[in-house]
Amino acid sequence: MTRKFRCAVLSVVKHDYVARGVMSHPRFELVVVVDDPHVPQWTHERNQQFADANRVPYVRDVERALREFDVQVAIVSPEAERHTSMSIRAARAGKHIVQDKPLATRRADADAVVAAVASAGVRFLMWNRNFMPAVLHAREQVAAGAIGAPRAIHADFYFAKDAGPVTGSRQPGYPPIDWQVHQIAAHVDGADGSLGREPMGELACEGIYPLGYIRLLTGANVRRVFARSAAFFHQAHADNGVEDLASVTLELDGGLIGSLAIGRIGLASHPSGGDIKLHIVGTAGALVVDESRPAVGIYYKNQPPKESRQRRVAGENDFLLADDFARAIDENRDTILGVRASHAIFATVEAALESCRTGDVVEVR
Repeated sequence: MTRKFRCAVLSVVKHDYVARGVMSHPRFELVVVVDDPHVPQWTHERNQQFADANRVPYVRDVERALREFDVQVAIVSPEAERHTSMSIRAARAGKHIVQDKPLATRRADADAVVAAVASAGVRFLMWNRNFMPAVLHAREQVAAGAIGAPRAIHADFYFAKDAGPVTGSRQPGYPPIDWQVHQIAAHVDGADGSLGREPMGELACEGIYPLGYIRLLTGANVRRVFARSAAFFHQAHADNGVEDLASVTLELDGGLIGSLAIGRIGLASHPSGGDIKLHIVGTAGALVVDESRPAVGIYYKNQPPKESRQRRVAGENDFLLADDFARAIDENRDTILGVRASHAIFATVEAALESCRTGDVVEVR
């Protein structure tokens, strides 16, 4: 099928790479950027810049734009707290949805977006990294029985990105760092992944990725978790009581055990964006998967210190996500990471954060 889908971006203040990723596929056409009239001026400015860069209108009325621009797809990427509100409104208008992570910041919101998508009968895709070449190869190997039946899985997911001043750098008498002000300023160098009014640590912000890998490779739901966390690297996280480093132990369906280590560990800790690996142990063997492969190393005289030395190649994650979404609409099927799977990951993160607070093993609801 070759019909094109007209797309509205419902705010682009968190990550414009979601919209750009969808637009990398020829079946999607951006026709309008949208937001509510009452949002702050910095939000309007960021939306307007994206609209101007893509030569489409910016409309400050979500419902009117969804109604009048004949769109079939809504791309949702406002601040984290507004994700569900935007997605629910898009679903009620009968639009298919691509949403930025996380699914929600509260259980009631997560439940509501699942209900809205189911009621409307629209397709939903949570933007993810499941089509990275190494992950796809691991899935093929597991499906082919190369290691027998999986019994245990571990994910390292460390982003080597700075997030402002290092822990311990705030002088006595200075006020704590304001989370939203800090995140708005961090947009300049792309370190604003947790943008929102409420502070959000790495489990809530990035947990979708390693938990998405674990779900893809095992097909199993998480039943119980035990987690620990700390604000080890960044003063903004420490001042706002959220983690930049965490470990989680997982009990999954079918007797599977899992674990993950996740963190935003600072640019100086790794030469190429961070260490992201999967370890899968089966009844007949094991796999160790480097998510960054294939890659080439590039080194030269006077190379800027912040430039990545290792460059990923042959990666088509954005295109393949958009292609999967288009096919899901065509075939009236679920996407590689649909709304119910996203809700299951939200519930796992919710349980892990409760375990961090209480020190107890927590059931995933």
